[in-house]
Amino acid sequence: MTTAQIASRLVEFCRRGDYDAAHKELYAVNAVSIEPDSTPETTVRGLAGLAEKSKMFADTFEVHGGSISDPVVAGSFFSCAMTADVTDKKSGVRFTLEEICVFEVQDGKIVREQFFFPSRD
Repeated sequence: MTTAQIASRLVEFCRRGDYDAAHKELYAVNAVSIEPDSTPETTVRGLAGLAEKSKMFADTFEVHGGSISDPVVAGSFFSCAMTADVTDKKSGVRFTLEEICVFEVQDGKIVREQFFFPSRD
């Protein structure tokens, strides 16, 4: 698949909320995921790490809804804007997460993703 095809497919999965299937189909076995320094786990590696990261997010937040933009593709990279309406399960505080996501594709798989959003001090 081309970068544009992978980007479109990822957006389809995200709009359905099927992140596990996206990881299995579109990500390289050794993919890297990077979050801002303000998060508890800034870098995870591999499909098992991605699965654990998804589980940790689900354990931390109740998701009420969200959206993802159409992708913008440039060479082997693409980006999307994502939002999520969530409630922190521990504090009960509801808020909207807003982030820019950048993905790198090599050999038909996502090898790196990085998320950019402000810290919530």
